[in-house]
Amino acid sequence: MRKKLNRIFRRLYSAFGPQQWWPAQSAFEVMVGAILTQNTNWSNVETAIASLKSNKLLDAKKLYKIKPEKLAGLIKSAGYYNIKARRLKSFLSFFFNNYSANINIMASLDLATLRKQLLEVNGIGQETADSILLYALNKPIFVIDTYTKRVLLRHGLIKEGTDYRGVQDIFMRNLKADTKLFNEYHALLVKLGKDYCHKQNPKCEICPLNGQ
Repeated sequence: MRKKLNRIFRRLYSAFGPQQWWPAQSAFEVMVGAILTQNTNWSNVETAIASLKSNKLLDAKKLYKIKPEKLAGLIKSAGYYNIKARRLKSFLSFFFNNYSANINIMASLDLATLRKQLLEVNGIGQETADSILLYALNKPIFVIDTYTKRVLLRHGLIKEGTDYRGVQDIFMRNLKADTKLFNEYHALLVKLGKDYCHKQNPKCEICPLNGQ
């Protein structure tokens, strides 16, 4: 398994190069993006984040103070904007109450503690929590999404119905716990899923992993 995972990474890196993901100017922006990207595509999230920036509101203290209705209007492009506004407000309450909105204090805690805390925040599931841990707080945990599951299933590395932690354990057990590696590997799998490994009509013949 370890050899196959490493071979897949090398092929994808050779085909696509470094992905420089997560595209954000700050750790806090990553956190906001991780919540906004639930059930939507990244282009919609970019529009919502641009809206917050243009209104000079991409700031923890400012977002903490504004009303959910106003926040919802600003992030409308992300879809489910009323729900996501409430989720952002729940996260901000957690961020202030536990860490005084200080990224460095939050990042000083261990991965297991932080993950448990994040999963207790209303509206934050495993993928969102792990995205915050990996991309904002530089903790070595592998993010699992639909693309990752699809690629692994089609290459016989998991069975249909394998749950989130079951898929995640494959990477965590067989790869070195390295934030940079997990970051790049996940981004490459997302690139593969978007460009080749489609749910319908996958481009298997020209896929970089063809014959893998």
